[in-house]
Amino acid sequence: MPLSPTSPAERPPTIDPVAAARWHAAAPAVSPWLHEEVARRMEERLQWIRQAPTSWCHWDAVRGGLQAHALVSARYPQARCHVYETAAHCAQVARQALAKPWWSPGRWSPARPQWGLPEDGGVQMLWANMALHTAADPQALMAQWHRTLAVDGYLMFSCLGPDTLRELHAVYAALGWPPAGHAFTDMHDWGDMLVHTGFAEPVMDMERITLTFASAERLVQELRELGCNLHPDRFPSLRGSRWRDKLYAALTERLATEPGGQLALTFEIIYGHAVKPVPRVRMGTSSSVSLQDMRTLLRGSGSKS
Repeated sequence: MPLSPTSPAERPPTIDPVAAARWHAAAPAVSPWLHEEVARRMEERLQWIRQAPTSWCHWDAVRGGLQAHALVSARYPQARCHVYETAAHCAQVARQALAKPWWSPGRWSPARPQWGLPEDGGVQMLWANMALHTAADPQALMAQWHRTLAVDGYLMFSCLGPDTLRELHAVYAALGWPPAGHAFTDMHDWGDMLVHTGFAEPVMDMERITLTFASAERLVQELRELGCNLHPDRFPSLRGSRWRDKLYAALTERLATEPGGQLALTFEIIYGHAVKPVPRVRMGTSSSVSLQDMRTLLRGSGSKS
């Protein structure tokens, strides 16, 4: 059975939950290029999944990748699709982008989007791209994913790993500034959290992607679209134009691949897959089990008789 959400002491120590909530509520309602590219690579991994889901949920489709939504829908054209946006300002964008026009035959397709959070145990695959690394309480988010999945359903997710923006962190450290961003969790720790939450058979892998930018201004613009600094010890107040110019100069000097060349940044991408197993009831003087889990247990016992 999934465990209860973690206590504050078990949350990632470098994420300010207030800042994380503000970013989630105000993040640009667009699909960043990097998110789309990661989702495309994650979609390719679906070829190794033998059993096609009859239903799936796209968690935060706008930030996770609207182009990728089309790829997954095309791979599973007969599967029911749920789209759930946890940020209110993204919900309408998702509807406008994914809803079929009245004259389209797709309006009657099984894959047409259904809006909102599925019922507990309502889908066989949950797709969550580039969402986990900004969660202030990631195990609470995993527990919600676990509840949403049917038994034997599976989770597909991706997020940023510890080597992300290592060049930017080095620049800030050299200048004596506070951290450039919060620390990202290692893939082995994500695997441990998945098991702790109730998932089974977690499979984790990672890769590094290097992006290059023509200027410091373009680099900073891209980073603002991808996220923000959630570290509790970040700069406590706004900086002025002199600080910005100093930042641009440092980035131009230290991140150039060669004199006058492109500025390079590393992104570590973690991919994860895990299954929701048949629930186990821990017996004691007083035991409890959800109605959904009880139905699953009864179906399982009936099939063996």
